[in-house]
Amino acid sequence: MKTRVILELGTGNDLHGSNYTTAALRAVQDALHHSSLSFVRSLKIDKTKLEVDVTIGVQQPDKVDIEKVKASLPIGRVTVKAVKGGLDVPDPENNDPAVIASAAIAVRIDVQ
Repeated sequence: MKTRVILELGTGNDLHGSNYTTAALRAVQDALHHSSLSFVRSLKIDKTKLEVDVTIGVQQPDKVDIEKVKASLPIGRVTVKAVKGGLDVPDPENNDPAVIASAAIAVRIDVQ
C-alpha cells in the first residue's frame, strides 16, 4: 500500500469564457507552484513510481478535459478525476460567468 506523502491544494479561474479546463489547469499550476518535491531527489526515488492523484472540483465536471489536465503534470503515474465543486460566479448583465476550480494533488509512494 502506498502512503500519501504530500497533499497540495490550488485554485484557478477563467474569468471570461467559462472554460472549465482552463480553470482546472490554472488550479493545478497553482498547487504545483506551492511545492517542491525535493525529497524525490534527496532520497533518489524513481519519479515513475510516484502515484499522483489529482481531483478537480468545478460546477460542471463533465466539461473538464481530463487528458489535458493529466498532461500538465510533470512526473509520476497521474490519475485525474473531476467532481462537483468549485464555483460559478454569475454575471447576468454580460452573460459572462466566472468559473472557479479547486485542485487537490496527492502524491503517494511506497514507504518501507
